[in-house]
Amino acid sequence: MTAPLLACRDLVCGYGRPVLEGVTFDVGPGEIVALLGGSGCGKSTLLRTITGLLPPLAGEVRVLGAPIYDLDAEARGQVLRRTGTAFQQDALFGSMTVADNIALPLRELTDLPEPVIREMVRMKLALVGLTGFERRAPASLSGGQRKRAALARATILDPDLVFCDEPSAGLDPVVAASIDAALLQLRAVLGMGLVIVTHELESIRAIADRAVMFGRGTLCAAGTIDELIASRDRDVYTFFHPRSA
Repeated sequence: MTAPLLACRDLVCGYGRPVLEGVTFDVGPGEIVALLGGSGCGKSTLLRTITGLLPPLAGEVRVLGAPIYDLDAEARGQVLRRTGTAFQQDALFGSMTVADNIALPLRELTDLPEPVIREMVRMKLALVGLTGFERRAPASLSGGQRKRAALARATILDPDLVFCDEPSAGLDPVVAASIDAALLQLRAVLGMGLVIVTHELESIRAIADRAVMFGRGTLCAAGTIDELIASRDRDVYTFFHPRSA
């Protein structure tokens, strides 16, 4: 059986006091798993914990088979370099071109020659539908274009696992669908797994293989999207059928 890319076991996340407790789930190779729940349910706290930014209060996080909080800083960094993160606010540097933003991890973390870096940037931009945008400034991009540029940067090192925080939040349905298409294209070409924090129902239905849902301070449901849509649990049903609630 293939080892999971991410494994959480009896995880307790929080800032001195628990925000989420009893969190256990896996993400397999090439799988897209959505983290769901209402505002304030702890999704962002969990994301900080599984990306190596916030040590858990209890339990274990394994990324690519390694218990990251049992490692020293150097070993943890080596593991986390095989992951990528696309932030909700894109986090592009306004003083750099799009190409330089995307190339930054390659220049900071590898010894690749510039011609190779430029070609890798070109290829990633093509995958997210931004061919020809290399010399543009981030300020000249639309919201959807900035999100796609952030995805290109998050995947520039060809990671095994990518974390996305609200990738389609605040976008109109057509632009949000283009972000979903970019995520599916990246998964198809690179074979990576994705963990996506989202509350966008259309995106969840379009791209997620499975979902993990949080409420009342714990993991309250997990399964395929069809299983969650058919659930009669009150919180799960309300989330997927808001007009019927």
